[in-house]
Amino acid sequence: MAENFKTIAENRKARHDYFVLEAMETGIELVGTEVKSIRTGSVNLKDAWVDIVNGELMVLGMHISPYEKGNIFNRDPVRPRRLLAHKKEIRRLAAEIKQNGLTLIPLKLYFKGSRVKVEVGLCRGKKLYDKRESAARRDAKREIDRAMKTQSRAGR
Repeated sequence: MAENFKTIAENRKARHDYFVLEAMETGIELVGTEVKSIRTGSVNLKDAWVDIVNGELMVLGMHISPYEKGNIFNRDPVRPRRLLAHKKEIRRLAAEIKQNGLTLIPLKLYFKGSRVKVEVGLCRGKKLYDKRESAARRDAKREIDRAMKTQSRAGR
């Protein structure tokens, strides 16, 4: 059976600021009005990060705008939200973070069927020269693609 994925939000800044070493899918604990707000696309992952608090994964700094028709049922837009993962996975991630000085960043928020899922990346921070190098590589690829395109048009 084919699962239907619908991407809600993507953290493009994370791919710019970090090397993503590993990515994993987790569930997220939400309230009804938050899900309705997510369906409208009112979510921001830009400044979000994941921390391990009391053996649980918590996403912090993720902004879900209050649902317009939610009135008294709306919650704080930047409240910490629990991510759902197996204890064995959480322990492994905690060890990786402690030993190698890595960080957990939410990369993507999406619907998998009717459930909201978060793709969490185990990341290492990029230095300024790494960012410059990846930007130069991207520009070079763009130039090559442009040259190939003009050459294919000239060959007609």
